[in-house]
Amino acid sequence: MKNLEILSREQVAPETQQVFDNLKGAIGMVPNLYATAANSHKGLTALLGLGDALKGGEFSGKEVEAIALAVGEANGCNYCLSAHTAIGKMQGFTEEETVKLRTGEIEDGKLNALTSLAKEITETRGLPSQDTVDRFFSVGYNKAALVELIGFVANNTFTNYLNHIADTTVDFPKVSALNQLA
Repeated sequence: MKNLEILSREQVAPETQQVFDNLKGAIGMVPNLYATAANSHKGLTALLGLGDALKGGEFSGKEVEAIALAVGEANGCNYCLSAHTAIGKMQGFTEEETVKLRTGEIEDGKLNALTSLAKEITETRGLPSQDTVDRFFSVGYNKAALVELIGFVANNTFTNYLNHIADTTVDFPKVSALNQLA
């Protein structure tokens, strides 16, 4: 038995059915991540609420996807790496750029500073070096962006851990964590 199941619309509470309907209307489907989070209505709405609250802040859609790829790589989450590679490409990244965002080799200095800090926050459990934070500020990000970055790291870590524990079936074109490609 799986720890958490991917639930259908018929299996969830009426208030969660409305969330499913909203997701389907907005993106054309209910990704397995959200259908798994739906094992808890509060958990699903908290996850969606944090992401929605952070949208339209300091980061562009491309930057949000860059953060998700860096955090997903740091946490080795194949589901999120697959989803955010697909979404990142919709935001204008090439396949090669999505890999470079994950490896920390992206040539764009601002994206490199952003993803380096996101990955370091994740890997150090919130204790990045001051040099990495200073580099983030030196490329033009402000203190509001730092707070929002911490929020995006937390949001992505939530989804990464949920997918690990649930072993969520990937419903996007599959990619693997780079340490799993060797």
